[in-house]
Amino acid sequence: MFQKIVAIEPTGLIPSAVEALGSFAREVVLYDDIPGSDQAIINRIGDADAVLISYTSQLEKQVLEKCDNLKYIGMCCSLYSPESANVDINYANSRGITVTGIRDYGDEGVVEYVVSELVRALHGFDQKSWDDMPREITGLKAGIVGLGKSGGMIADALRFFGAEISYFARSEKADASEKGYRFLPLNQLLSECEVICCCLNRNTVLLHEEQFKKLGNRKILFNTGLSPAWDEAPFQEWLEGDNLCFCDTVGAVGGEHLLNHPNLRCMGVSTGRTRQAFDRLSEKVLQNLTDYSGIKIQ
Repeated sequence: MFQKIVAIEPTGLIPSAVEALGSFAREVVLYDDIPGSDQAIINRIGDADAVLISYTSQLEKQVLEKCDNLKYIGMCCSLYSPESANVDINYANSRGITVTGIRDYGDEGVVEYVVSELVRALHGFDQKSWDDMPREITGLKAGIVGLGKSGGMIADALRFFGAEISYFARSEKADASEKGYRFLPLNQLLSECEVICCCLNRNTVLLHEEQFKKLGNRKILFNTGLSPAWDEAPFQEWLEGDNLCFCDTVGAVGGEHLLNHPNLRCMGVSTGRTRQAFDRLSEKVLQNLTDYSGIKIQ
């Protein structure tokens, strides 16, 4: 059992999960706002031996090295790789601190967002239709950049509506080939597909000046990641053409200075943060605590 668990910021845990934290620690401290500085994080952690963190703060080396009692960090957000994490996992591990994260808890909402916005654009619901007359997803050439869990779900959803799916990933995937999805080099995919969905890990940038030239004009681009999938300068130039870009969050766009562009559509909310997603998040965070401590919730 931990001596003290501190949630240094809002975690998204549902009330029953918050109550269950008492099964793992003698003391539980929760903060309902985001710390404004490294020193604020250090002060909040104090003498705790376990910390919970969401995606809005950073636990860097300069913070961790001042938290002597820390032995467990539970990320209440996606963990795909140490490089994309908002926790310095390599340093934490070197100190013997275990870091756990979760995956695949908000993908369903993201898929619904992509389908919804694409249908609205193609049919012209509350906007000018993408073509001269409304059209269906049927026959649309759609390219997925990053065929992980969410990218795969988006591909499956678009295929259900009749789209022709191509994808680019670090390697060709047998299950995708079985579904009839084409594996293409990135530049070829950008050139051939009318709609591109970037489903990449945080801080992964694949679209540079060369890629936007291959993408060309009269295209629709979605970014469902937590950060831009592109270099900003060529993206801004591409946005001046007869193109559309959809992002759910400001972070995915790259900053508020781009929000007023007429060819950019940003919801300003994380479309993966649904009631069901919070249920899944809570279940997985508690399971990580159980796996680490051996304590089962009664």
